[in-house]
Parts: sequence; structure tokens; C-alpha cells
Amino acid sequence: MSDRSQLLDAGRPFAFDETREAEFTRLEPRYPERDSLIMPALWLVQEQQGWISREAMEYVAERTGAYHAQVFELATFYTMYHLRPPGKHHICICRTLSCYLREKQLLVDWLAANLDLVPGAVTEDGRFSLEEVECLGHCGSAPVVQVDGVFYEDMDEEKLGALIEDLRSEAI
Repeated sequence: MSDRSQLLDAGRPFAFDETREAEFTRLEPRYPERDSLIMPALWLVQEQQGWISREAMEYVAERTGAYHAQVFELATFYTMYHLRPPGKHHICICRTLSCYLREKQLLVDWLAANLDLVPGAVTEDGRFSLEEVECLGHCGSAPVVQVDGVFYEDMDEEKLGALIEDLRSEAI
């Protein structure tokens, strides 16, 4: 399990680019309770820079009128938010009961043995990151792996190895 409380500083102030600013402006009227705008704003941050830095959380707090602690709580609670730059290919493995009972740990162990990749880490070359997440909603076809938003069901070590090889063969 990764430690989601350690945040990285980007070392530079954050602001929405033109596209995300327009989307934020479009969303504002839909959220009369400003606190409800925190999660969509965090999603816009991640869409823009690939992860959510400490500076970006402060920016979201200012833009939504929320306390910094509220933004921090949401960003650290939900595993869909990346609190550090992910690898080029972000791998999510479900850690809930259905996947656990169907040997999801073998997949985590395979990644550790073959890529030196553990939950919460990024490979040295920056190509892969791994996160154990809550239910991915495919319990009937567990274990489930999600890579870059694409679901792979009934996963086993052989299928995972083939998937990783396909991803490795892509141009960098």
C-alpha cells in the first residue's frame, strides 16, 4: 500500500491553462456549494500536468474558497489522483476482496520481480508506475488491472507479462 500523505512540490506556481480555465469557468455555476467543485478542479489539474502538486492544491483551495486541508483530504483520499508524477504507463491493480481472492497479489509480486516495481513507485526509466486501488468495478472477472485507463480482466501473470512487453515495445 502506498503512502498517499507525502506530497511533492513542483517548485513553481500552478495556474490553469486556457483550456482548463475555460472548463473551470463552465463548471462553476453547476456547483453552488463551492466545496463540491474541489474534485472536478483537482481532475482538471491532473489533466493539465499529469499529477497534483502541493502548489496545485493551494491553487484549487484559493479558486474554490475551500480550506487547504479540505483539498488535501480529498486529493490524498482518492487513489484516482496522482500525488507525484506517474510513469508513462500507470498500472492500477484492484486491492479489494474479489481481486485478492483471485490472486491479485501474484500480479503485484510479478511486477516487483520483473520490473522492480512496487505500489506507489515509478520504474527507474520512468516508463511504469504502480498503484493498488480500491474496487475497479469488474469483480466478476477478477483480478482486474487498469493500465492508462484501459481495463484488463481475468488477468494472470502470463497475460500481464505479454501486456508489459507490448507496452515496452512502444516507441519512447
